[in-house]
Amino acid sequence: MTASAAAYDAVVVGAGPNGLVAANLLADRGWSVLVLEAQPTIGGAVASAEDVHPGFVHDTFSAFYPLAAASRTIRSLRLEDHGLVWRHAPAVLGHPFADGSWALLHRDREVTARLADAQHAGDGDAWLEMCAEWDAVGSHLVDALLTPFPPVRPTLGLLTRIRRAGGLRFVRTLLTPAAELGRHRFGGDGLEILMAGNAGHADIPLDAPGSGLMGLLMTMLGQTVGFPVPEGGAGRLAHALADRFTSRGGEIRCDAEVIGIDVADRRARSVRTATERFRARRAVIADVAAPHLYGRLVDPDDVPVKVARGMRQFEMDPGTVKVDWALGGPIPWLTEPAYSPGTVHVADSLPQMQEALNQVWAGSIPAAPFMLTGQMTTSDATRSPAGTESFWAYTHVPQHARSDAGDDGLTGRWDHDECERFADRMQARLERLAPGFGSRVLQRRVLGPRELEARNANLIGGAVGGGTAQLHQDLIFRPVPGLGRAETGISGLYLGSASAHPGGGVHGAAGSNAARAAVLHDRLRLGR
Repeated sequence: MTASAAAYDAVVVGAGPNGLVAANLLADRGWSVLVLEAQPTIGGAVASAEDVHPGFVHDTFSAFYPLAAASRTIRSLRLEDHGLVWRHAPAVLGHPFADGSWALLHRDREVTARLADAQHAGDGDAWLEMCAEWDAVGSHLVDALLTPFPPVRPTLGLLTRIRRAGGLRFVRTLLTPAAELGRHRFGGDGLEILMAGNAGHADIPLDAPGSGLMGLLMTMLGQTVGFPVPEGGAGRLAHALADRFTSRGGEIRCDAEVIGIDVADRRARSVRTATERFRARRAVIADVAAPHLYGRLVDPDDVPVKVARGMRQFEMDPGTVKVDWALGGPIPWLTEPAYSPGTVHVADSLPQMQEALNQVWAGSIPAAPFMLTGQMTTSDATRSPAGTESFWAYTHVPQHARSDAGDDGLTGRWDHDECERFADRMQARLERLAPGFGSRVLQRRVLGPRELEARNANLIGGAVGGGTAQLHQDLIFRPVPGLGRAETGISGLYLGSASAHPGGGVHGAAGSNAARAAVLHDRLRLGR
């Protein structure tokens, strides 16, 4: 440890998207800011590399970014001035069925409506009606979800427009579980399963309140802003954030794992790595999972009693198994869709999707996992050579497996053998929808819960959401009851990760909320 400590106005722990957003906003205020990252590279769960097969770019973690496209914070940073280029697939989202038909979401609502009406007469008009409701309140709802709790100003704007969206009928729509939402609005299966699949991006059971809101939100974002991807790989988004930050005088150090945050007189004073200490004159922002912040980085004696008690009940979201494929040709779907989608959901039906997700929450490894997949070259032609496809699929698995609903006797050890056998189970589901899929595989890589956490310590047990998104751990209950904001109970220390409100997703809101809280408290402390 060096004898003297370098000093900065703020030290940000973690160079994930939330940490980089917070660093940018503080640098814009004229603060001197240091970002410390444990990994050799920046980005957290926003990263890409040619590490599966030569010439193929694969996104290691997240891949599609509708929340980034909708986020006022991300848009305000003008990352396009720092090299970010968004690309879109011909269609946003698709769900293939065993008979070769497809449910499709297109960025043009009229196209979505026409396709839905062809499957079930009347669903096109019902879709356009839902879009009109979203037009009336959608931007205010997104703002309310992505601002500090309670979201006073966005909520006022929402309330003034709720009547245009149908009043209490629309409120009921928001409260309806995803498993019922589509059935209430549409006659056919297509739009119903698209919305339920979008709800499945989070870990809220499809029959629970909150799942319908997630399904509606993600589906309408797909309809309005699409599911864009950064040209050249997800890492280009992280590098645009970093380039903007360093152009404003900010400093980033990689291979600099933080091992402690020093607290004196109930205020965060400095941050330690194995070899150095850095003083934080104004704030420390932690873009780390809440269990790491309160269980490792801060001395237990410095954690407020209320927070320590609440953290004993903190729940992670389920783990993840992700498979990347380099394919020598396009995916041989049973039938080519009218428009090729970037994102593809895989489930036999809505009841089967619900069964698979419920098995995860019951501690059972799904026999027929619900899968989220991405055709990345379809979305961005730079991802692999012409005529090939950079492709991935992921699915959730229990944090602590009690049984295997399938026939393979998996235990949840998630060693190399179990990961490969489960990947075979996932690939078999694709083979049924795309006969000959396996023959096009040039290379396959499997990242189980252990591998994901090793590459990003915030992904505890392979959890990608920073903690469950169910209502009992959301809003004012995130990460513990009574917080719901970036404040930690320790002066000058702010939680700016997915473990804080508003939770997972690449929207930068948790980092933005932490930066804004730091600025506000600094003004109050100094009487400015």
